[in-house]
Amino acid sequence: MAQARAEELRRLLNHAAHAYYVLDAPVMEDSVYDRLYRELVALEQADPALIRPDSPTRRVGGAPAEGFTSVAHRIPLLSLENAFSHGELDVWYARLLKVLDREPLEGVPPPDLPMVGELKIDGNALALSYEQGVLVRAATRGDGERGEEITANVRTIRSLPLRLELERPPAWVEVRGEAFIPEATFAAINAERAERGEAPFANPRNACAGTLRQLDPKVVASRGLSFFAYTLHLPEDWRAGPQDPTQDPAVPRSQWQALGWLQAAGFRVNPHCALCPDLAAVKAFCDLWEQDRRGLPYATDGVVVKLDDLRLQGEAGFTQKAPRWAIALKYAAEEAPSRLLRLTCQVGRTGIITPVAEFEPVPLAGTSVSRATLHNADRLAELDLCAGDTIVVRKAGEIIPEVVRVLKELRPPGATRLQLPPTCPECGSALVREEGEAATRCVNNGCPAILRGSLRHWVSKGALDVDGLGIKLIEQLVDRGLVASIPDLYRLDAALLASLERMGETSAAKLVVALEASKQQPWHRQLYGLGIHHVGEVNAKALARAFVTAAALADAASAADDEAPEPLTAVFGIGAEIAQSLRQWFATQANRSLLEQLEALGFSLAAAPHQSADGEGGPPAATPLAGLTFVLTGTLPSLSRAAAQALIEAAGGKVSGSVSRRTSHLVAGEEAGSKLTKAQALGVSVLDEEGLRTLLERDQA
Repeated sequence: MAQARAEELRRLLNHAAHAYYVLDAPVMEDSVYDRLYRELVALEQADPALIRPDSPTRRVGGAPAEGFTSVAHRIPLLSLENAFSHGELDVWYARLLKVLDREPLEGVPPPDLPMVGELKIDGNALALSYEQGVLVRAATRGDGERGEEITANVRTIRSLPLRLELERPPAWVEVRGEAFIPEATFAAINAERAERGEAPFANPRNACAGTLRQLDPKVVASRGLSFFAYTLHLPEDWRAGPQDPTQDPAVPRSQWQALGWLQAAGFRVNPHCALCPDLAAVKAFCDLWEQDRRGLPYATDGVVVKLDDLRLQGEAGFTQKAPRWAIALKYAAEEAPSRLLRLTCQVGRTGIITPVAEFEPVPLAGTSVSRATLHNADRLAELDLCAGDTIVVRKAGEIIPEVVRVLKELRPPGATRLQLPPTCPECGSALVREEGEAATRCVNNGCPAILRGSLRHWVSKGALDVDGLGIKLIEQLVDRGLVASIPDLYRLDAALLASLERMGETSAAKLVVALEASKQQPWHRQLYGLGIHHVGEVNAKALARAFVTAAALADAASAADDEAPEPLTAVFGIGAEIAQSLRQWFATQANRSLLEQLEALGFSLAAAPHQSADGEGGPPAATPLAGLTFVLTGTLPSLSRAAAQALIEAAGGKVSGSVSRRTSHLVAGEEAGSKLTKAQALGVSVLDEEGLRTLLERDQA
């Protein structure tokens, strides 16, 4: 009896909350809702076994958490590539057509592909996991692969369903969307904080981020967060299977249908979206909302443009960081004038000299800004910057401060033009700018700034993650001449460290232990820590999976050349620029010496036995297609491009984006384009899907 009543109350209350917070169409008086809510609370208190994850009583409750755990996303949360003009949208669209083998012939207009325009909400991305229709986990974006679990906090967002409004939900659903604080709510929060003598939040996005990471869900509930859903992931058997005419809602085949599916499942979807038949309609939509966004009750900083057809999205695939089938057109940022105070220069870990403008502080996008990078000597000359100039500053993408232009009419008489110094501000060595390069560099390997930057990068969280070795301590070690290279860190002893400022015997002993422990970090972290130009965390993981030792990577780099930088570019996401950087790095004697010293100190510079190169563990997989390079083109009958790539890579093969003489097989489907023509001209083996499956089955036998 109590169980049936509790189930009925949960259904009634969740339905009422959805109607009130999502549909803006109340179906129940507040007094009735409160009475039913109290009845459910009483039932659950009398018998805790009646409590379910989708109970509305779970939205607020429980003791404050002690912290947040890191969880792996079932599907990575990738970033979006940005565009800042119609011209950059054109470039993206041309690149998308090329990836899809739909490049037009010269003089022929590009084909039209339907796209969806959605407002880019200025909030915080969330990943929501539902199982059998019930919310089981919510996580922050984190680094895209792992985030912080904040399920208890997210349950307090009333516009977000705890149970999907579906009769027959799939086994699991992954929903992505944006949590945000409406402008009016944000103003009320800051007013309350001012009354209590607390510092106001800088902007709604920062307030939302801080709120989601509160340890007490009751605090989160009091802040009035809202949520818009925009991305849907369903199980493969649902997406790939035949349409079930009795299924309501139908399995989406497009982004536009996916938004409808999300609405039917109980989510709020931003109403200001549009199905655009072509790129011209996309641009018109973006232009419209650049003006109309100021009347919205929440912050938006652009429009997200997505290819509508989900099958084509699968064919377009991803780079290491972003989907190729979507882009964010960011609106021009707020601008403000300020007076230039001075020009300073920073020396990076690769020796690049970056000029920095320091100016009178101005408020921009909710923060006070007083410094902005000027990038390089060319940008400095382009701005025609003089001492004492009045400059216009904005935040690029509303994040990074930049100098837009100089108000020359306000220039003081006799002002001197500013330019980079001839010598390094750190070591006094002559600066060098190679012909054809934008960067000006200090080429003195003994420059303290280069050394400090290299050491900071080596011990950073994404690299060797050495706890206790911060910037101040690194500066002491370098300034006192105690460390002149990365290997020198591992030659320090506790007694010497204890003699430094802010270091005691206990801290010194812990640091020695941390340094020793860092030798066990997985190969991809060691590779990233080397600081090779263009090799970030994501690329380091990809390279480490493909080349499980430093020696193997060095051999691959030495085998590459300008014309055909294989086998490096056969690794998904590794292009010619990265290959060139790797080749230069491994060709430098000082770098080879560094690897030898690290190996002598106990670093493996390789994946551990029975562990993958990225440290995820597990026995090494069989690689029947090892040494073979595949290129995919066109539409396969039953495999998406991503699925075909996964099968090939699981069998040890490599998938490249371009056809060359080193390509082993081209896998071609319907509407195969220029890649098929090139493969036939080069005599490359061409397979259809059946041929690929035959090859996989034969090699796995």
